[in-house]
Amino acid sequence: MSSFPSSAPRVEEWRHLRVTRDDGVVTVTLDRPEKLNALTFGAYADLRDLLAELTRERSARALVLAGEGRGFCSGGDVDEIIGATLAMDTAAVLEFNRMTGQVVRALRECPFPVVAAVHGVAAGAGAVLALAADFRVADPSARFAFLFTRVGLSGGDMGAAYLLPRVVGLGHATRLLMLGDTVRAPEAERIGLISELADEGQADTRAAELARRLADGPALALAQTKALLTAELDMPLAASVELDATTQALLMHGEDYAEFHAAFTEKRPPKWRGR
Repeated sequence: MSSFPSSAPRVEEWRHLRVTRDDGVVTVTLDRPEKLNALTFGAYADLRDLLAELTRERSARALVLAGEGRGFCSGGDVDEIIGATLAMDTAAVLEFNRMTGQVVRALRECPFPVVAAVHGVAAGAGAVLALAADFRVADPSARFAFLFTRVGLSGGDMGAAYLLPRVVGLGHATRLLMLGDTVRAPEAERIGLISELADEGQADTRAAELARRLADGPALALAQTKALLTAELDMPLAASVELDATTQALLMHGEDYAEFHAAFTEKRPPKWRGR
């Protein structure tokens, strides 16, 4: 996604998400607690467009993705999505499925780290949204379930068959995507599905603290690290080390690299500018 501005105006109010901003940390809350934050067509579209807008305006240095109420996200709304797609023609359902994939790509390709704060259920598309984040901070109540085969669909939805083996390994991913079994927080931590297991009721707090730490760090270096982690998943070693070399050469001419040296010499903390 390009950071160059277009004619599109900035959205002042997102109808399907709750968005707050705090000095570079953007918190996006799925806010349908009465439905366990089940996703609608509008929620997917807002997530896609919000991530594009944040990338264009370059205001976010970290993003927290959270859920209101008893759980993170129960997946696609059974009535508003599953019921509706049964009445759509092939072109329409293809357009919808491509949109959900665009959300996952946006989470992986946006130039700022994304922290998912997971408590309670993260099921179906909700599990994939958490999977697409750079960090998953989970409450002991968290439970993940990739339920797509349980509704008669492929387990490889929204990039899950690409991302999950790379996070937990092929064996665990095969089990989770084929059987749709629930993975509770202790097992999720053991297999590497979560980055941090927080204390009871502290996932949102710990995710916010991690996001603040990231937002206060060297933004350009973090953005390039994220980009390399995604780009090099399918590269041979020779291409990876060449991409690393060119990236480091560019960053070595950046202001933050010089600022580190000055701060080290002057025995003070660096003042990162993300340049």
